[in-house]
Amino acid sequence: MERSKRKRTKGMLALALAAAMLAACSNGDGAGNASGGSGENGAGGDGGTKADAAAPAGLNESGFPIVGEKITVSGFAGKFMANVDWSTLKLWTDYEARTNIHVEWETVQKDVLKEKRNLLLAGGNYPELFFASAFPKTDVAKYGDQGVFLPLNDLIDRYAPNFKALMEKYPVIKQGITMPDGNIYSLPTVYDPEFRSVFFNTPWIKKEWLDKLGVAEPANLEQFKEMLKAIKTGDPNGNGKPDEIAWGGVGTLGLVNYLKGAYGLNNHGTANPYVDEDPEAAGKVRFVPSSERYKELLEFVHGLYKDGLLEKDIASVKAEEIDAKGAEGLLGVVDNVDPVAIYNQQGYVGLPVLEGPHGDRMYTYLGAPLGNIGMFALTDKAEHPEAMIRWMDYFYGDEGIRNFFMGWKDETYVENADGSVDYTEDIKNNKAGLSLDQAVSQYLIWPGGYYPGFVTHKYFKGAEGLPTSVENSKKADPYTLQADQVWPGFNFAQEEQEEMGTLGTDIQTYVDEMRDKFILNGTGEWDAYVSTLESMGLKRYIEIYQSALDRTIGSNG
Repeated sequence: MERSKRKRTKGMLALALAAAMLAACSNGDGAGNASGGSGENGAGGDGGTKADAAAPAGLNESGFPIVGEKITVSGFAGKFMANVDWSTLKLWTDYEARTNIHVEWETVQKDVLKEKRNLLLAGGNYPELFFASAFPKTDVAKYGDQGVFLPLNDLIDRYAPNFKALMEKYPVIKQGITMPDGNIYSLPTVYDPEFRSVFFNTPWIKKEWLDKLGVAEPANLEQFKEMLKAIKTGDPNGNGKPDEIAWGGVGTLGLVNYLKGAYGLNNHGTANPYVDEDPEAAGKVRFVPSSERYKELLEFVHGLYKDGLLEKDIASVKAEEIDAKGAEGLLGVVDNVDPVAIYNQQGYVGLPVLEGPHGDRMYTYLGAPLGNIGMFALTDKAEHPEAMIRWMDYFYGDEGIRNFFMGWKDETYVENADGSVDYTEDIKNNKAGLSLDQAVSQYLIWPGGYYPGFVTHKYFKGAEGLPTSVENSKKADPYTLQADQVWPGFNFAQEEQEEMGTLGTDIQTYVDEMRDKFILNGTGEWDAYVSTLESMGLKRYIEIYQSALDRTIGSNG
């Protein structure tokens, strides 16, 4: 099924790019001295009654240490580097010294994370906190409803000024993490909405080939088609062989998503990829894959395929095959992150946002600023929830972000004259031959991409933070949905989720299968396809999404 914006290499950034994630380090706003603002207690449940009374004895409501006398807390986490011992890792030993909080970690590798956390919860032998545990929102809602996860609303309001400030500045964060009962049960990974290039999925075009062919960058669909044809037939690499691949992407989804905005589709982003707002009925859900505009889009892409401008096996091509061609410099268009980062190929620029047949020129292939929402949770076994929400909140403020992603000045990073930061030479070009991920992992835990926190451009060292990626985002930005136009991924009530577990999965799987068939064979069976969707329960599917949208909009109060 479709996912919101994160291409396959975004999942492998920490692996394949190693220079991949972010940064944060030592003194600034900390956990307790950012301004609070107005209360955001949530609408339902008890909101976390443990925070209603006076602060617990021994808890400092701001500054360090967090508690006067050392406490020990049990924690469970997923980790990327198998040989890294969190009990001796400087990130945690240093933070323990500052906070007076010792976390007794049980860590597992990401490939067994789901199995291990589920076993803990099923057996009742779970810890006080889950960190970097990547709970899906269905589990967040389930364990919150069961009382296993504590509601965090009041704890955030009183003891998490950094995260509270983010929710106030970007309401979509609160919308995305508030469950249908009005409670917040977990804290997420958040991507700074102002870090625009981390959201953009616009493909890349080999500009030197266009120059050689005398072809301008396309501005509309017809010009896009002619550009692909020129790359396919014009031998721009000059080797006398028809080996150029005009569109270099894995599967059909990336191309379809890139073109959706040219047909006015996904007008609130792709965090909910199968629905958007009906342009003829404000506030009402439209099912995108049964719309006439979607049919037109598929017919256009089928035309590209029929003319030989897409790979013959585009629906089944493997990532390794495309990567091999990319490394050889044979891709005209790269549907991925910056080719410099993944293929070491220079000369690519962002492909423009295209105008469609009805005058639409939007870029809608981007999600909400929320990554996984279930990265941090406190359980009903937590003896010090106020202290631990403060402990976590530090990593949503500038000092904590820098500390988490960059480490320590002059030890793991240097500060440049312009105020920017970079890893030390020994991290970037390790004398022992360690990769950047390996070198960083001697101090920090971000490699692998599993963590709660706030991702900012200032400390991001991955492909999306490269100057070329930033330039690409600026090029597309005038035609791109702004942060307040993007819907978060919707949260369903427990009974809705149970229904969608079958209904939604069946419909979305069918849509994905038929997308490929229509692209390969044309839309001759469109009416039968729509009838099948209706018989599968499309009306109920839309009703559930409408309820979720109504709740989401309502939570912005």
